[in-house]
Amino acid sequence: MSNAIEVRGLTKKFGDVAVVKSLTLDVPEGQIVGFLGPNGSGKTTTLRMMCGLLTPDAGSGSCIGYDILTQADQIKLQVGYMPQKFSLYEDMTLAENLAFTARIYGLADVRGETAAVLRKLGLWKQRNKLAGSLSGGWKQRLALASCVMHKPRLLLLDEPTAGVDPSARREFWEEIHMLAAEGITVLVSTHYMDEAEYCDRISIMVDGKIKAMGTPQALKQTLGQPDMDHVFTYLARQAQRSEH
Repeated sequence: MSNAIEVRGLTKKFGDVAVVKSLTLDVPEGQIVGFLGPNGSGKTTTLRMMCGLLTPDAGSGSCIGYDILTQADQIKLQVGYMPQKFSLYEDMTLAENLAFTARIYGLADVRGETAAVLRKLGLWKQRNKLAGSLSGGWKQRLALASCVMHKPRLLLLDEPTAGVDPSARREFWEEIHMLAAEGITVLVSTHYMDEAEYCDRISIMVDGKIKAMGTPQALKQTLGQPDMDHVFTYLARQAQRSEH
């Protein structure tokens, strides 16, 4: 199995603070990989480097076969990136937002592609509502629809279910699995440990470093504690011991 993402020694500093520290990560094609970690652990910075929005200070890697240092423009055409903050136009309808996205990517049949994505993500009945009037769960679904408008090979989702109620979270994960079944690779960051169960593999990030990787079942056996706060505390203590 080939990898959709391969990075080695990825490092990013803001001023004198290293946010990502010599990170190495592989994401196999066609899998859903959970990128777990507490807030401030460096997940967002890592995702932004992978999709070409930030340039690493050190390290190397590829995303969908393109070099993350020199081919950021090609990566952006093949990747759907969903940031934490809702970034679509709240004073436009769902259909208008998606049509705008379709035009940005130069899709030939804007109306047809927009209608297809609205139906695919269960948004057709909401299509004429203003995006700003949606609940958090529906906004996230619209953001996901925008991400897949150009039929990307890879989705990078940055804490897409943060602040969303449990029912909407489950529905969102159903949508992710639907897209993965079509062959799309998914790297999704979260700080909810229970969401690891939805993933094929998970990588746990603490203080800018990957501290554990494996299947959910294997990591449960290793860490012995399904509660995320306890997992992070355990890994942080292990890291402190290794540094002394």
